[in-house]
Formats: sequence, structure tokens, C-alpha cells
Amino acid sequence: MRAVLSFILLFSFTLSGAGAEPVVIRFSHVVAEQTPKGSGANRFKQLVEEKLAGRVKVEVFPDAKLYNDDEVFIALLNNDVQLAAPSLSKFSILTKALEVYDLPFLFNDLAAVEWFQNSETGRRLLNALDDKGLKGLGYWPNGMRVISANKPLRSPEDLRHLTLRIEPSKVIEAQYQRLGAIPVKLPLADTRDALRRELVEGQENAWSNIYSQGFQTLQTDITETNHSFQGYMLITSKTFWNGLPADLRSELDTILAQVTEEVKTQAAEQADRDRQAILAAGKTRIIVLTDQERANWRQAMMPVWALFAKQIDPALIATAQAANAGNP
Repeated sequence: MRAVLSFILLFSFTLSGAGAEPVVIRFSHVVAEQTPKGSGANRFKQLVEEKLAGRVKVEVFPDAKLYNDDEVFIALLNNDVQLAAPSLSKFSILTKALEVYDLPFLFNDLAAVEWFQNSETGRRLLNALDDKGLKGLGYWPNGMRVISANKPLRSPEDLRHLTLRIEPSKVIEAQYQRLGAIPVKLPLADTRDALRRELVEGQENAWSNIYSQGFQTLQTDITETNHSFQGYMLITSKTFWNGLPADLRSELDTILAQVTEEVKTQAAEQADRDRQAILAAGKTRIIVLTDQERANWRQAMMPVWALFAKQIDPALIATAQAANAGNP
């Protein structure tokens, strides 16, 4: 009798497991699908469908079709979406520590950024949102920022009185105000129309966003300042993530680690490819600064550090600076 009862219980459990609804992960982001972040989101969906078929379903919403980066934090906490990758500049409303990424001329290149993010300090920053109910799952790079406008920008003085679209970052805002520009905070989705209607005269971004959004078709010049890092933090709700079965969460961690490495490679390759495509089109000048010209930009922008050093943490800034030499 016990054997029969055990069989019935096992059979019932198998049926209920087989009929269980898959976990749905809605991934909201604001960029085009042919960017590193857009491709990363689609690659995550592909790998999940291959490795966790029937257990997890991923729905990707690009181009701010569901939420923009300002709205997505609340959407995550409300479980309306389960994954997002906002620009690091968006996190200043939640924590001042992540403003370190907006400091101009802090990192020499993407290699220094990656070293910092892989350091103990960089990994610890993924937990900076714990008290807000959000969990950092990893960093996805895009590239270094350059500046476009409808006139050549060879020196910081050329920015005076120029209306410039920026992300909603107090560091970036102060940086351009110091140079006499007029920074205008706008979502990425509204930037092309603002440029087309001449509501703003320029903008700063990484190459993939410029090319995928077609900003180069509306701007005569791009100055290759490479003055700061533009990247993203992949985040989820702690309630959602911790509520997943442990084995499923482990599988998703493994998939995300693989996708993150692929995004890093793609970001570097795509920055070069999109830059070359803009150059080849022959409609937009790319201004490559001399060492002295870049030093002038650095000298003009770096005083902004003093305005934000205390709230960011001087020790954190020092660790980030050390990444340029690859030393702790």
C-alpha cells in the first residue's frame, strides 16, 4: 500500500512540475538592438531559451518601448520588469558612489575601467543598491564618450554657449557648466528629435549610440575626447532574484557571466566599427585631438572632481585612478 501511495504522490508531483508556468523575465532597455547592450539583451534571451527551455521565458523591450531609465527603477521594484541595464549616470538618484564613473578623464581607456570593475572595490559597488531593494548583477560597457556638435570643438572654449544634451548627471552637468556650455538633460529616445529641431546643438555619447541613433546625420563634427566612460549596470529586484529557486538562479548567473564577457568584446569592436562607418560616410568630420589639445580638455574639466570628491569618496576615486596603471 505504501508503495502504491508513493507512486501516486510521485506521479502527481511530476505532472504538477511539468505543467508549471515558466518564470517570465522582462528585460527593459532604452537603446537600439544593434548596440552592445541591445545585442547583450538578445543574447541573454537566446541562451536562456537554449539552456532553460520551459523553465524561463525572456521578453526583451528595446528603445524605451516599455520604460525609460528614469522609470525602470520603480518598475523593477513593482515587478513590472525583472531586468534592466540603466546607464551608470542614472544611479546618482540612488547612490552617490556610482557618480565616480562620470568624473571626466578619470579612466584612460576601457581596459582601465574593466580593471576597476573587476577589483574588490568595483565588485562591491554592485551592492551599492542593496538598501534600495535592487541588486547589481554585473557591468556592461558601451565605450568612452565623445562630443558631437554642428561646429568643430577643438578646445574647451569652443563649448561656450553651446546647448548640449546630457544624461541626468550632476557631475556631467557641472562639468559643462564650468566650460560655459548649456547642458540640457534629455532621455536618449528624445535626443534625435531635439537635434533635428535644433532644440539642442550637440550631445555626448559613445560611438554605438551615436551611430545607431543616427546622430551623425544631424551633426557636422565629432570630437574624440574619450573623456569619460559610458556603461551600464545590469540590475534586478532583490525580491524577485532571491525568490527564484537556487538552481535556477545559479543557471542564470552563469548565463549572465557568459553574456557579460561577450558584451565586453563586442563593445570594443563595435566602437571601432561604428566610428569607421561614420568616417567612411564622409558627412561628419571626426576631430582627433593632439596630446596637447587633450591635455587642455583634461585641465579644463578636472576641477569638477573637487566639487564631488567628498560625496563620492576620495578613497574610491583613488582606487579608480590606480586602475590606469593596473595596480591596486
